[in-house]
Amino acid sequence: MTGLIVSLVFRCQAADGTPTTGSETRALRWATREEVSELADEAYAIRVLDALDATSPPAIRAHDGVKLV
Repeated sequence: MTGLIVSLVFRCQAADGTPTTGSETRALRWATREEVSELADEAYAIRVLDALDATSPPAIRAHDGVKLV
């Protein structure tokens, strides 16, 4: 690994309004746990799955940008 990657994923709930794209977001969608694993590389999908697991403490994981290490 040549660089340090820090990524935070938060479990949130929509309070009001309609989700929209912006300068940092080209598209968005709701996804099931199974779809998350299909849509994202392992290193990114695991962050979302960790956030969806409300019963566990925050997870710290190392990866190379694609796979967990």
